[in-house]
Amino acid sequence: MNTKSTTVVAAENKPSRRKFFIGAGAAVGAVAVASQTPLGKAVIQEIGSTVQGKDDGYQLSAHIRKYYETTML
Repeated sequence: MNTKSTTVVAAENKPSRRKFFIGAGAAVGAVAVASQTPLGKAVIQEIGSTVQGKDDGYQLSAHIRKYYETTML
């Protein structure tokens, strides 16, 4: 038989900020260690080449240039 009351068991299983930050710190540490392995470095290089290949930023095109010319006083 279980001698613990349900309130004690509920209090032990209750999530807390301390447990969250301990878990988050452990996850960050695991990622840091994994990123230094050959497989981790290959994944980082692949992600970096994908991000650099994108050119979704601001580009001054003909219709935008025309808009700017019409708004000048």
